[in-house]
Amino acid sequence: MSSAKKTNKFIRFWKSLGPGLITGASDDDPSGIATYSQAGAAFGLSTLWTALITFPLMAAIQEMCARIGITTGRGLTGTIKTYYSKPVLYLMLLFSFPAIVLNIGADIAGMGAVGNLLFPSISAMFFSVFFTVVLLVLIIYLPYKKMAATLKYLCIILLVYLIVPFLYQQDLLKIFKATIIPTIQFNKDFINILVGILGTTISPYLFFWQATMEVEQMKLKKSTLVVNKLVMRDMKKDVDFGMFFSNLVMYFIILTTGTVLYNAGIHQIDTVEQAALALKPLAGNAAYLLFAIGVIGTGLLAIPVLSGSLSYMITETFEWEQGLDKKFQEAKAFYGVIVVSLLIGLSLNYIGISPIKALIYSAILYGLTAPVLIAIILHISNNKKVMGNYTNNKVANILGITTLLLMTAAGIVLVYLQVSDK
Repeated sequence: MSSAKKTNKFIRFWKSLGPGLITGASDDDPSGIATYSQAGAAFGLSTLWTALITFPLMAAIQEMCARIGITTGRGLTGTIKTYYSKPVLYLMLLFSFPAIVLNIGADIAGMGAVGNLLFPSISAMFFSVFFTVVLLVLIIYLPYKKMAATLKYLCIILLVYLIVPFLYQQDLLKIFKATIIPTIQFNKDFINILVGILGTTISPYLFFWQATMEVEQMKLKKSTLVVNKLVMRDMKKDVDFGMFFSNLVMYFIILTTGTVLYNAGIHQIDTVEQAALALKPLAGNAAYLLFAIGVIGTGLLAIPVLSGSLSYMITETFEWEQGLDKKFQEAKAFYGVIVVSLLIGLSLNYIGISPIKALIYSAILYGLTAPVLIAIILHISNNKKVMGNYTNNKVANILGITTLLLMTAAGIVLVYLQVSDK
């Protein structure tokens, strides 16, 4: 195949990617990077195998959400509102709002701290404010098409994490064994990190974002789009690639910290800036800079997804004008929710909630809501009255039920571990 044909094939493939890639990449936000870094630092390569488990589960649930969005023409909130009682919806909102805002706050703080590492003469708080302002300007003033393209290209920044481990000498055979042979340590810390990885990869806000973005894509292609098996097949490819990419990045972050930091005796990493700083004397300036730049890039990608998913949830619930395709004047409430969520997130450090505490609180709230939402998603995607000919197949149901059981167990364990620590 000629280089021109290869290039054209790649361009066609890149153009076919959309909501699935953005959703998957946004899952590797600064908060997620902190969780994966701690997994590697504390337990070496012992959690590498989790990427093989989380990928099919994550892909199955996100594909159901995407299929619901395409089939119904509504976001997940709108579908729940139509087919379920309002108390269920309000309960989801009650738990989701603080969880997402805390997540945004932790991500903003992480970006600010890493900015300060790169430019020590400038305070972390200045960077936090700067990144918040930049994000608000981009979200409010960029039309949806340009916003989607910007988020898509930001995904490329995550490729730095595929380079970082190889700036340090690696034992490939040891890595291979750790990847295909699961290791489980029956102690509180290891179980806690497994629950953390599961909760970070399968997060409720991603369910809402995926469904809503499929609806936005449909609006964008309204003149040519006919929902059929070809559309569903293309959507599945996009979702599968996005979730694969997300788990690949997770795998390489665990690999980096599980070799570089763990082997150096650094076993406690609470924040992304600690992980970046610890890499500097061990793997060199290149690894340190790439890791730090990746944190800022993922924050710029993830925070619009977090705030956008929250805004879609609230505006769909109350039937307010909504959509990233609309100008600020056309959807003031929609953009207002985004502005408020970012400003509250930014203010968390001022009111004494550290990024670590914010992560713990959001993890608990996600842990409580995820099983309920997954059960609802399974119910909707098996309902012929809603989905018509596009209900779940047997494989999707097996993966979905497995995810439900694991997330239920993880939620119970997470709450128990937090209560038992008091």
